[in-house]
Amino acid sequence: MTYTISGNYLAACSCAVVCGCSVDAQPRDPQGGTECRGTAVFHISEGRLDDTNLAGVDFAFYNEFPSHLTAGDWKVGVVIDSGASDAQADAVGRILAGEEGGPFGELAQFIGEFLGTERGEVSLTDGENPALDVAGHTRLTYDPLLGIDGNPTTVKNAMFGFSAEYGIGKASGASSAFGLTFEPTYGEKADFVFSSEQEAGTPKGRV
Repeated sequence: MTYTISGNYLAACSCAVVCGCSVDAQPRDPQGGTECRGTAVFHISEGRLDDTNLAGVDFAFYNEFPSHLTAGDWKVGVVIDSGASDAQADAVGRILAGEEGGPFGELAQFIGEFLGTERGEVSLTDGENPALDVAGHTRLTYDPLLGIDGNPTTVKNAMFGFSAEYGIGKASGASSAFGLTFEPTYGEKADFVFSSEQEAGTPKGRV
């Protein structure tokens, strides 16, 4: 089976700005904690798994990384928007579980506990006031960091990343799902492309 999905995402986590997970560093939060808890919401604008059209599907990816990423033992949970059909939800679930190969297949080796897949209202707001919402679980907003030229600060060619280049900033709000509760500090956003033909190295599972 083959898949390609593309669109945009917004992610936030408990790490102090800037999150070190992208370079396989030990997570650090503002209180001195050494784990990364986060979530990322993805909007698929175009994509399919074989004959299943995935355009328009939104999903949330929750994580707990107890140490640097390649140490493994990740905890991961997924919420797929209730507006997706059963066939779409099944296809997205298989992709994220690594069953269809590609980058998620490469990352599956680091998952110590899969916390399950739920259905619920998932939404992502882009534009001047980026935000994500997973009904009953998570509501987060994002403010980009700006460089000396006034444009958003970006990270490029990171070891682990949902995108080859992504904007970074500060996040605020609250999140509690799958027993993973955190207050966000760091945030990031970008466009993404994931494919079963994609080489290892992307994405990172933070969210």
